[in-house]
Amino acid sequence: QLQLVESGGGLVQPGGSLRLSCAASKFALDDYVIGWFRQAPGKGREGVSCISSSAGSTNYADSVKGRFAVSRDNAKNTVYLQMNSLKPEDTGLYYCAASVAISCYNPYYQYWGQGTQVTVSS
Repeated sequence: QLQLVESGGGLVQPGGSLRLSCAASKFALDDYVIGWFRQAPGKGREGVSCISSSAGSTNYADSVKGRFAVSRDNAKNTVYLQMNSLKPEDTGLYYCAASVAISCYNPYYQYWGQGTQVTVSS
């Protein structure tokens, strides 16, 4: 089955930026819809962003629109989440997930990574 590995998390000050990576081997990520999710301590999982398998369509949670951007580098078999103007409320464990759905419309995510921690604090 597909395996996903997230990286790029860390500690950043408010207003700073991070770029998260979601990488896979053995299977091509351009065959999958990729979603990004986050979970703060003691809180439920929140959908952050989605990119279609063709990269022709993306969507974002209202809380991150204009600040986050998701993209693909198919040559590196990697999906990125660029996070700018970070706020303390962006703190959480960030996951990527993959779906065999054809678009970001109501996908079911079959495969999940283990997560990378993002902490936004002064």
